[in-house]
Amino acid sequence: METSAAEQPSSQPPHLGDHCIHDGDFVVLKREDVFKAVQVQRRKAHPGKVTFEKQWFYLDNAIGHSYGSTFEVSSGGSLQLRKKLEEPTSETKEAGTDNRNIVDDGKSQKLTQDDIKALKDKGIKGEEIVQQLIENSTTFRDKTEFAQDKYIKKKKKKYEAIVTILKPSTRILSIMYYAREPGKINHMRYDTLAQMLTLGNIRAGNKMIVMETCSGLVLGAMMERMGGFGSIIQLYPGDAPIRAATACFGFPKSFLSGLYEFPLNKVNSLLKGTLSAEMLCSEPKDNTPVEESNGELEEKHSTEQADEDSVVDAPESAGEQRPMESVPEDPEDKGPKEKRSKRDYIQEKQRRQEEQRKRHMEAAALLGERNADGLIVASRFHPTPLLLSLLDFVAPSRPFVVYCQYKEPLLECYTKLRERGGVINLRLSETWLRNYQVLPDRSHPKLLMSGGGGYLLSGFTVVSDSLRADPSLKACAATLDSHKAEEPAAKKQKCVESAS
Repeated sequence: METSAAEQPSSQPPHLGDHCIHDGDFVVLKREDVFKAVQVQRRKAHPGKVTFEKQWFYLDNAIGHSYGSTFEVSSGGSLQLRKKLEEPTSETKEAGTDNRNIVDDGKSQKLTQDDIKALKDKGIKGEEIVQQLIENSTTFRDKTEFAQDKYIKKKKKKYEAIVTILKPSTRILSIMYYAREPGKINHMRYDTLAQMLTLGNIRAGNKMIVMETCSGLVLGAMMERMGGFGSIIQLYPGDAPIRAATACFGFPKSFLSGLYEFPLNKVNSLLKGTLSAEMLCSEPKDNTPVEESNGELEEKHSTEQADEDSVVDAPESAGEQRPMESVPEDPEDKGPKEKRSKRDYIQEKQRRQEEQRKRHMEAAALLGERNADGLIVASRFHPTPLLLSLLDFVAPSRPFVVYCQYKEPLLECYTKLRERGGVINLRLSETWLRNYQVLPDRSHPKLLMSGGGGYLLSGFTVVSDSLRADPSLKACAATLDSHKAEEPAAKKQKCVESAS
């Protein structure tokens, strides 16, 4: 049954399921070690095309296939499912013993650039072009087996248009951002993010507080690990939180029910007890997140998503206000139409403003309970004032983790915490990462490695000593200290050796 199903043409996609690609899903395109996050949309609904590694194509034919499938870009930008080919065994290969007699003078290849271009114009696939390059090379059979594999890999990367579609995950998205746009995530490496999730004890059912300026990558990683159970309060600077990376995860709508946001500039008022509903009533800006019908949160990032080489290719938010299409009408009817559209815009703006205020009040109520299960800070701001203020919302015996690209701010934060008290097990750490090449007879560490992935300051909260804070209990504290001073020290006892 399996053999007959595999021989059927790939024009009819398999049955749709959770492991299959759907229309509107966020996916990650992979080619070699390069990643890019895009949203799958049909060509009729969205005429734009996807550009990836100097190749443009449409994702219509990918709908219905399982994640991890590899496609080949054909003429016209269509994707065709690529079948797995059997690689030739080592016995059939003709290879030389060494490369000492091979001279790289550019004359070993008989095919010229015009011949290769003519092959492309005929519609010949990249795999056949690579095979012809091998056959027309006069020095290929004289190279060693390792050199031949390296040559084939280089030519495939140049002439074969192969794209693999992956399901977004924390690891894939963090690798993608760190490789292409590290500044947007404060140069946080993926192993450092994994350490943050572990040290912060992120798990389902927790009530977490996060303050991050990493395009929503840390927030998305926490939401993925919690699985939609529990609550997350995100503190954000400015007018609205930036969640470009969070939208790439493609979380369902149920995941967003436990997500709250609260402005960072209102934290001091909340701590002092002077926060009111009028203080949270502010006009939402253009980049205010809007809840889409598919459960994703997107923002209007004109500076980030307008660039064609951006990390994420996401469609424009449906919640943005677009200009009304002008229809030729009588001059007499034009006035009431404009007034009606302006009135609708004001009503919609007031509705969004009221919803935002309610969400802020719900987040303030959760923060006011001061029983959060953990705190994660990963921002471009100095960590000391942030951490000292936000620790008041965390319950005792709960972890906290602070990320910073540099070590010196965390050293200052470490000193302030030791002076303040109320924390234990303070630890300042840095992870060291080195990638390895794992191939037969040539496994070794890669020559290039990352210089640094940032620093982490972690610890646990404890109940502060109330005896020093309460003046009425100072006498009890002095009495306890006097009893400790009067207690005699333990006497040393000699061990009498037993006669043998």
